Amino acid sequence: MGAVSDATKAYRLLRRALISRSSVQRVRRRLQADGPLPADHYKVAVYFADGAVNMYQMRQWYRPLAELAKRWPVVVISRNATGAEKLLEEEGAPPITFVPTVRDLEKFIAGQDIRVVLYVNQNTRNFQMFRYGRRWHVFINHGESDKMYMTTNQYKAYDYAFVAGQAARDRLSRTLWNYDIDARTIEIGRPQADHYSGVLPYTPDERTVVLYAPTWEGDRPSAHYGSIATHGEALVAALVATGKHRVIYRPHPRSGVVDDEYGAAHRRIIAAVAAANAADPGAQHVYDNGPELGWQLASADVAIVDISAMVYDRLAAGKPLMITRPADGRASVDTTGYLADCEWLTADAAPGIVAEVERVGADAEAIARLRMWVQHYFGDTAPGVASAKFHGAIERLMSEWDDWHQHEMGSIRSDEDDDDEEADEEEL
Repeated sequence: MGAVSDATKAYRLLRRALISRSSVQRVRRRLQADGPLPADHYKVAVYFADGAVNMYQMRQWYRPLAELAKRWPVVVISRNATGAEKLLEEEGAPPITFVPTVRDLEKFIAGQDIRVVLYVNQNTRNFQMFRYGRRWHVFINHGESDKMYMTTNQYKAYDYAFVAGQAARDRLSRTLWNYDIDARTIEIGRPQADHYSGVLPYTPDERTVVLYAPTWEGDRPSAHYGSIATHGEALVAALVATGKHRVIYRPHPRSGVVDDEYGAAHRRIIAAVAAANAADPGAQHVYDNGPELGWQLASADVAIVDISAMVYDRLAAGKPLMITRPADGRASVDTTGYLADCEWLTADAAPGIVAEVERVGADAEAIARLRMWVQHYFGDTAPGVASAKFHGAIERLMSEWDDWHQHEMGSIRSDEDDDDEEADEEEL
């Protein structure tokens, strides 16, 4: 078995390398055809070292960044070929530069006036960008949640973190030692909510619309939040059988990348949705794997989500939702915030989801509590307020950049002249 396992791993690595090499060639041809980016033009960079599988982390920022770019030009610094290729393909993505090696990165930085660098995740290659001083490094994340990811000590690596609201500050205060919350976090709400988009892929009728948006299986026991294999098949089967419900199934794009059985359960749910539509075309159940996020949150009467950023995406909509209780007791669950007051759905209760949906959808008291939590997590959610906060935070950092450089007066040599020997291996 060991030899078979090693051979399988070797095959996967070789296949990944070949895909990556092909992507590198395509990206370079595309960028060469498009022509060089303007020199000394961009003021804000979004650093993205991930591949196509994690594009969801970037997509939700496209529209807020497009608005920001009207005041401060924005570019994406892409380190991974498959990620760069996807960025080039997608409508609404910011301009990109592809810099697979440290030498490429240095050359680009030297030719631009980057003052603020934004990070949407905690990729280990972020560290290669941290070497460049005299510009602000800011963690903006790719969502708001109470997952353990939201309190990692890696927050300390950034000059600032843009957070959604008071809940995030409280969470970091409880967890991080010697971290100045007031000085290093800036509240911006959720600017993505000002740009919800998408067209309904069904015709509204009397059916109750239920959004089921599970996360992936996780790569360690403490992050085993995914419910597809424990809750998902039973609850989807029950809902599509009633003739009174419409299911929107929107799984995390990484579902099944670690656990083959989890991926198999995901595929069975897709098949169940397709079979239900074939039996009753008027049901118009939806398997949603598209890039748009917004219509799902706004249109669903009730949402069922795992512990993930989707909890808080839906929370901001102020409409009924349920959270799946992880079946793995080792999963880390923070019950000091909204999760202490939410509507839990256990794996045992999943087959009875129809009654649970009816109960939650009619509970006026629960909806009132929900609105209180919206304020705690996101502050003022009136249209345009979060975007104004986001722009204001960037303006503040630009002003601080000006102040620092006026005092510096060129006395410190450019960090782009650093002769440090660092790994400079181009991605295959």
